[in-house]
Amino acid sequence: MHGLVVLDEDERVLRPAILWNDQRTAAECAEIEERVGLERLIELTGNRALTGFTAPKLVWLRNHEPDVYARIRHVLLPKDYVRLRLEGCHAIDVAEASGTLLFDVANRRWSDDVLDALEIPREWLPEVHESTEIAGAGDQAAGALGVGIAAPGPLSVVLGTSGVVFAALDAYRPEREARVHTFCHAVPGTWHAMGVMLSAAGSLQWLRKALGGGAYDELLREAAEWPPGTEGLLFQPYLAGERTPHADADARAAFTGLTLRHDRGALVRAALEGVAYALRDSLELLRSLGVEAEVGRVSGGAARSDLWLKIVASALGLPLERTAAEEGAAYGAALLAGVAAGVFRDAHEAVARCVRVRDRVEPDPEWQRIYDDGYRRYGQLYPTLRELA
Repeated sequence: MHGLVVLDEDERVLRPAILWNDQRTAAECAEIEERVGLERLIELTGNRALTGFTAPKLVWLRNHEPDVYARIRHVLLPKDYVRLRLEGCHAIDVAEASGTLLFDVANRRWSDDVLDALEIPREWLPEVHESTEIAGAGDQAAGALGVGIAAPGPLSVVLGTSGVVFAALDAYRPEREARVHTFCHAVPGTWHAMGVMLSAAGSLQWLRKALGGGAYDELLREAAEWPPGTEGLLFQPYLAGERTPHADADARAAFTGLTLRHDRGALVRAALEGVAYALRDSLELLRSLGVEAEVGRVSGGAARSDLWLKIVASALGLPLERTAAEEGAAYGAALLAGVAAGVFRDAHEAVARCVRVRDRVEPDPEWQRIYDDGYRRYGQLYPTLRELA
């Protein structure tokens, strides 16, 4: 999700930071895709117009708060507004600029074509720098660097409230339908593609509350008593709509295949497996872009669960590694700061010197076989349930 801070000519905030990631700007997303053309928008920005990006919020201001819009002279993201107050400069890094939907991601500069189509003045936008020059990046790019993803090779797999599968690319290769996001990476000369699901650990949080609470360790212990596949029970984790692979804010979650035998542990196990299948959707799309991964580097609070990591590793067919540092994006941001300050020659040296693998979870071959079949069945849920909605 990318926010927005708009300033007047005296650098005073015209409106509190806009951080919506809901359907408030759905009409503006449609307007952007119509003005630019969907195919051209994906070609230039690597993405389609989604409500979490910056441009729809800016167009919303024009449509709904024209008095505020008329006074805009500067547009910043929230962290870059902090930089302005600390350092007195209007600046942004390429990784964050990629999420504005105003950026020529292939050429790492603002897109004149998009700006012209949306009638947004170029002079409102800050100067663009590489992430290693100004120690800035989006949370996923910084987090990936923090687990050692500085070049094509290992994947970053995030099991936070949302879930992410992230791959560094050596060239700009947007997915044809923008079912995964394609951004500039925080490492100069590289890009990244990532699939994002909205309710990963969030699914477990929701289920825990819906079931009346209880300790997470107890829920996971009960889930471990059920076999892989949970005797045919499936969970579609679209509790807040979904981004990858459907970009459907109206998608809904569901349990299917319930029987009298299924208990609380079965529901939890199915939720863990449903999230793993949703992450595999992202992995399969990355593979369609030519990504060849043999291992994932995992982060996020849910990565502490050995059971969940074994389920995810088996569903993805990839070993998963945990690194010694658990600070996530903050650790990657610290590495970027070290590069910017000259402590490290470049991001590759920072990763080589500072990122260490702590342990590794291997896929279980029998679980993998069961999850391959479960993933096939899972893939039938969305089109079937969407037809019934």
